[in-house]
Amino acid sequence: MQRTRLRPLPDESKRRYASSWRAIEARFIEEPRNAIHEVDGDIYFPGLTPLPQLIGTTLDQPRFNMMLLGCFAGVAMILAAIGIYGVIAYTVAQRTKEIGIRMALGAQKIDMLTMILRQSFTVIGIGLVVGLFGALGVTRLMSSLLYGVSANDLSIYAVVTIVLSGAALVATYFPARRAMAVDPIVALRYE
Repeated sequence: MQRTRLRPLPDESKRRYASSWRAIEARFIEEPRNAIHEVDGDIYFPGLTPLPQLIGTTLDQPRFNMMLLGCFAGVAMILAAIGIYGVIAYTVAQRTKEIGIRMALGAQKIDMLTMILRQSFTVIGIGLVVGLFGALGVTRLMSSLLYGVSANDLSIYAVVTIVLSGAALVATYFPARRAMAVDPIVALRYE
């Protein structure tokens, strides 16, 4: 079975099809206009607009608002993740001396990592719970701006929780590993 390739239309054919479409479109506009003017010539006949185009122009502003709000929400989530990373990395760096003392007294590296992760995720868990309740309260105020999404869409809350928890895990894990790699003697001299 041989497949035939379609050739692009030459410019003349494109012009012919476009002009014939305009003629068909004009006929569908002119015929109702003429019929109405035969009955009464003073009746206003507005221009006809295809329904998809009319719906599109009606939804342009809400669509733009939602796109802008979505972009701001994405930037806010990225900034929150960076902020979480910075605060936790700073906190772990401040505890380098404590980690050195614990390791000098015989604590295992895995125990230290577990302790830092548990303490960090306790604070992060509290922040996530407070943030989720705050978000639930604010979405009630913003429900008029939402289009096609419920005010309490669980998938959005899940994505935000997972992204921020992942940022917190990365923010806690790598500085903790770096602090545990320091020699306990050097950590004890650290100021």
